[in-house]
Amino acid sequence: MKPEVLLERIGDINDDYIAEAAPVSKSRRSSPFARWGALAACIALSIFTLNKIMPPKSIDNSPGSNNLPMLTITEGMNEGMGFEGYMAFDISEIVDSNPWSSPFPITTLPVYKNPLTYDKYSQVIGSDLEKMKGLLLSVAERLGVDADSIEITNYFADEYDKAAIIDKLEKAGSKVPEGYFNPTSVILDKNGIRIEVDQQLTATITFKPEINLPEDYSFTHYSAYEKKVEAAEYLKAEFKDLIGMDNPRVNVYGGDYSVFSGEDIEAYGIEQAKSYKIEFYDGTGDIVSEIVNFNFNRVAFYPDDEGKLFLARVFQPDLSLLAGDYPIVTAEDAKELLNEGHYLSSVPEKMPGLEYVAKVELTYRAYGTEQYYIPYYRFYVELTDMERENGLKTFGAYYVPAVEEKYITNMPIWDGSFN
Repeated sequence: MKPEVLLERIGDINDDYIAEAAPVSKSRRSSPFARWGALAACIALSIFTLNKIMPPKSIDNSPGSNNLPMLTITEGMNEGMGFEGYMAFDISEIVDSNPWSSPFPITTLPVYKNPLTYDKYSQVIGSDLEKMKGLLLSVAERLGVDADSIEITNYFADEYDKAAIIDKLEKAGSKVPEGYFNPTSVILDKNGIRIEVDQQLTATITFKPEINLPEDYSFTHYSAYEKKVEAAEYLKAEFKDLIGMDNPRVNVYGGDYSVFSGEDIEAYGIEQAKSYKIEFYDGTGDIVSEIVNFNFNRVAFYPDDEGKLFLARVFQPDLSLLAGDYPIVTAEDAKELLNEGHYLSSVPEKMPGLEYVAKVELTYRAYGTEQYYIPYYRFYVELTDMERENGLKTFGAYYVPAVEEKYITNMPIWDGSFN
């Protein structure tokens, strides 16, 4: 972005908000390489390891009942385009390995405060560079890559733009919030493997060249479920160090036809029109630990168009700020709340009625923009007016907070708009 354009944008900001935000540069710029010695690398890896093995610390906030902090729900559902819908002839085709089942014996689940915040321009504040470096070093070590250098990348602004922003805000009697210019990612590119860790502590691994699986395995976008399970077992053995779990559980999920029309299904066949993805989560510990790992601590593998492994991701979000273990309502209680309109959804129409609820599961909305990571019941609801002539149905996703209402400051109510 040209400096004059950047300054013009800052000049348009209301002075009441100028201390909280600055315009986002759409250009992608990198700072020079930061060379690490062996001692610095060990320190960063040690910090990351300690963060993994030490229990989350509770946060001190305005207490609700039983001294638990009151929770604020983030109402935006803007993590993607369109609405969250799943196409299938029957809801049983939509599968995953969610360890939760109904009815469920547990009465409480943990809630975590997201250490990241976002300004009005969706710029991240509060990222932890040392944890980003630690995750990168951990992934590199698991892949057998020597991390002797790390590139610190900032997609926000270069040094010239930073100086312009600081100068403009100082003239307005304000200053840039602490951490506003923190790097947006750390990168290691070596020996045909590129690792990039972002502010949400997701490590994206790109393999160059792509990796062929043995001929006995099918790893395409549209491989049948059984074939994807076989490929997952191969990946679990071949990449056990990268997965790095004591008890890795396979999660082959998907089964919807969302990207296909009726003609596509006729051309390719029903099974070839479905799509499944492969992830792993750690099944070590009690059922609550399994639920947390299933939703947050994951490793995923992705094929290219030729069925070669070209990408993997390690999801390790920062769960160090434990808000507390909150009482949860049952799935049946949540269904009543759904009927009363207490839900979040990107579906552009009102929930049509309880008779159209096809499935329910417990999940966390683990989006980076969430203020709190709160458990929800996700209801799959048939949208009858979207059924196709070939019988293909659409099931919309409606989310009801699983935490008891008395702990929520802004219990959602559908008002006829996207949320």
